[in-house]
Amino acid sequence: MSYIKNQINVTRGNLLKEIDGLSPEFMDIQPIGFNNTIHWHLGHVLSASEKFLLDSTNNSSLPDNYGQLFGYGSKPSDWSEGVPSTETLKRQLQEQLDRLLAIPEEKYNDKVDTPFMGMETVADFISFVILHETNHIGQIHAMKLIIQASN
Repeated sequence: MSYIKNQINVTRGNLLKEIDGLSPEFMDIQPIGFNNTIHWHLGHVLSASEKFLLDSTNNSSLPDNYGQLFGYGSKPSDWSEGVPSTETLKRQLQEQLDRLLAIPEEKYNDKVDTPFMGMETVADFISFVILHETNHIGQIHAMKLIIQASN
């Protein structure tokens, strides 16, 4: 496995390990000082990886409403219907990992149709997705500690 694919695999594995054993109710608690829940973070990581990487490689498969539910600036207090369960999101995160790892390495230097924030190639977006996901793993970890300390 290449270095990049290993980073994708390790990062997603760390996310899934961080939420292992958490109940759906726990993942829907919004601690004071946070704008979102662990549930939201799962959908956000999933949607961002899809938008920034898999859409650009024509390998997207998430429902259309995920952008509205989990996109930048969204929050659970705005949710009304069509919200996937945390179990669904965990399954989709695992399935997405397989699709991320299936991107052929020879595509890494391909230019994307819509550059964003200086990112122009598939490899640029892979780096962003890994960094972004790692940031959200940290947020999830902090939220877990705060929720556990308050119970």
